[in-house]
Amino acid sequence: RYHARDVAMVLAQQAKSRIVLGSATPSLESLHNCVSGKFHKVSLDQRVNETKPPQIQLIDTRNPVPGHGISDPLLGAIKKHLAAGNQVLLHINRRGYAPALYCRNCQLIHRCPNCDANMTVHMSRTAPPQLVCHHCARRQAQPKNCSRCGLYELAPLGAGTERVEEFLRAQFPQYRLERIDSDRIKNYNELKKLQQECAAGDVRILVGTQMLAKGHDFPKLSLVGIISVDQSLFSADFRSIERMAQLLEQVAGRAGRADAAGQVLLQTAYPDNPLLSKLIGEGYANLCKQLLATREMSAWPPFTSVALLRAEAQEAHIAESFLRDVANLIGKAKSVSILGPVPAPMPRRAGYVRAQLLLHSNTRAALQKILRTHVSSISTLKSARKVRWSLDVDPISLF
Repeated sequence: RYHARDVAMVLAQQAKSRIVLGSATPSLESLHNCVSGKFHKVSLDQRVNETKPPQIQLIDTRNPVPGHGISDPLLGAIKKHLAAGNQVLLHINRRGYAPALYCRNCQLIHRCPNCDANMTVHMSRTAPPQLVCHHCARRQAQPKNCSRCGLYELAPLGAGTERVEEFLRAQFPQYRLERIDSDRIKNYNELKKLQQECAAGDVRILVGTQMLAKGHDFPKLSLVGIISVDQSLFSADFRSIERMAQLLEQVAGRAGRADAAGQVLLQTAYPDNPLLSKLIGEGYANLCKQLLATREMSAWPPFTSVALLRAEAQEAHIAESFLRDVANLIGKAKSVSILGPVPAPMPRRAGYVRAQLLLHSNTRAALQKILRTHVSSISTLKSARKVRWSLDVDPISLF
């Protein structure tokens, strides 16, 4: 597996042609290539129609918000913008009604039997409630009583797009509301039709996931409410803050693209987080400078190169044994460090136990030499017959 951007760059090099990469939120790798002189940077300093970019304001949610996820200040802003004849967009990067079902009596949280993950509550106006695993697609009817204590104290925990939709429909029945996520939109034609209706102003309230984050131009959209990005602030993945900042910039850019001034409200229980403060106060470019300095100090890409070897099997020791064989096959090399094998961040998914091995090098050439030398031999290992494995060069996620 290779990054499509990097493959396009190799093709351009082979064809001796120029390549144009365009993004409002370029990756740290691309920005580093600009600083080092490998890329020539062209900046577009004005928005379309020369409108001013919206300012992001934080809503402190350290005092718990209601279960539907909408705080009073955000609700007040929604009312104000709708009354002015504009559109509002509520972004929450969680499908379903609630990310977990728990028992108020014994605190049991319903887990997927196939994965190390909670089952997501899904509600429908036409079908009984279901529990769905977003990792293996397992579905089952929502139980009426707790499997551990037997009491009828089960309740949804947290909010997803369906729960936000339900609350806003009850609050604003006079306005047309549409939810845009992969459960609601099944094909491109549905999405295109809905985009046209939103652009015409027929839809006044939009609720959705990252499907709404970029590529859409809704002239009457004046308010963007971001339910939360807090889970990204403490992820184990070294790219999580970068992805959070990109998503925040992209979804915020939907507001105020025409005559109406844009407003962006972000709910967070960590308003004093230094990285979030940097993004809000100084912008994406300045945050990236700080992230690049951190990456260089901690020896992570783009200042180093990595490849992730993933393996999965019916039992943990089988996957880990295969990865140990791979590590022994590669052997000790001064130019490449081998980290692992270790369990994957989600060790069990879809009935398989997963482990991974990280190859880390200060130079891309050294890493590629190791891969060219040894990858073809991995399939010949006896232990490879019992696992499913993949090699991800420059992984965009460690999960």
